[in-house]
Amino acid sequence: MTSDREQIRTLVDNWILWRDAGDWERFRTVWHPAGRVMATWFQGTGDEFIEVSRQGWEKGVSILHSHGGSTVEVAGGRATASTKMTIAQRAEVDGVVSDVVCTGRFFDFLVKRDGNWSLVLRQPIYERDRIDPVEPGAVVRLDPGLLAEFPPGYRHLAYLQTRIGYRVKKDMPGTTGPRTDALYALGRDWLSGKASEGLKEWS
Repeated sequence: MTSDREQIRTLVDNWILWRDAGDWERFRTVWHPAGRVMATWFQGTGDEFIEVSRQGWEKGVSILHSHGGSTVEVAGGRATASTKMTIAQRAEVDGVVSDVVCTGRFFDFLVKRDGNWSLVLRQPIYERDRIDPVEPGAVVRLDPGLLAEFPPGYRHLAYLQTRIGYRVKKDMPGTTGPRTDALYALGRDWLSGKASEGLKEWS
């Protein structure tokens, strides 16, 4: 029999595989009806995230994800999962096609309903990033004032996303800090049953 932890790890893997392949109908199955995602460029419901991701896909927006190890905590019908991840995005930045690679973790809140786990909240934790021109020898010259507006864990990713038209959230969790501490505290409340199923406490 598949354990809860194995089922959750499969859900986490399916998230990136189906999202990055544009398999929107199967991607929809990982989400709780009230599920939400908080990313640099988007904050909203799972359904809204699917729609904006699909629109970006059709316009050629290139964002890919990969996963590393996971740790899962289960308390009855609730769970949290922390998974090492990498986000890679390619776009033209100030006239130079560039790749940004950002490493960090996905911190997920999950609930079990009718025997199946689903995602209530996905909150990335952004730890480190870099930007590199795709063409060897090319140089991308960044605006230092704009770059400095963003936290160090995702400032190059935020810079790229801002340049291509997204409004980027500037207080996302990093390796440490008050926002990260608050996320971990909410995770403990979630597992203890104190946090509401819709997780309205987090925005």
